[in-house]
Amino acid sequence: MLETLDDVRADIASRLARAAKDRKSAMHTPVVATGDADARVMVLRAFDAAAWTLRFHTDARAPKVSVVKDDPRIGLLFYDKAQKVQLRLRGRGRIVRDGDMVDAAWEASTNFARRCYLGEGPGASSDTPTSGIPEAFEGTEPEDAELVPARPNFALLMVELQSLDWFHLAHTGHRRAQFDRAQTGHGSGSWEGRWVSP
Repeated sequence: MLETLDDVRADIASRLARAAKDRKSAMHTPVVATGDADARVMVLRAFDAAAWTLRFHTDARAPKVSVVKDDPRIGLLFYDKAQKVQLRLRGRGRIVRDGDMVDAAWEASTNFARRCYLGEGPGASSDTPTSGIPEAFEGTEPEDAELVPARPNFALLMVELQSLDWFHLAHTGHRRAQFDRAQTGHGSGSWEGRWVSP
């Protein structure tokens, strides 16, 4: 059992770092909710522990992109059933379509993953069940040249965390801690934590 708020905050950071790198982590695919109360499971691609920022990949044509632009509030739910730890996080999202970070994320993706950004885009109507991937690339990995039209559709959802809620379930007694990011004159500062009743 963690006994200090510093230990809890370090535990949160450790879990997020592992979730971003380990596909087998229970927290690799959190529920991400946008300001319109729409929620979906997304793959956590990166966690910047210094900036407390999460990175997800998204299609620039997805409906959530305009939602985030109009209302940047993001809620995230992570749960590790085996370790009985739940993280409820809140932050501000932004969509990034261009720049070195986007280019690096695109380059690090496989062609098999990149093919998802071909086609008409998320939410497009269809008369039949569809993956949204053009038929020519169903089950196959496109060549680099075939993916050139997909790159403009690839974007990042960046979430700067502003509040953390850590909840550990235990038969001896649950434990819960919350943290809010202290605001400074130049943006976000350090974390202020407190123990709360579960």
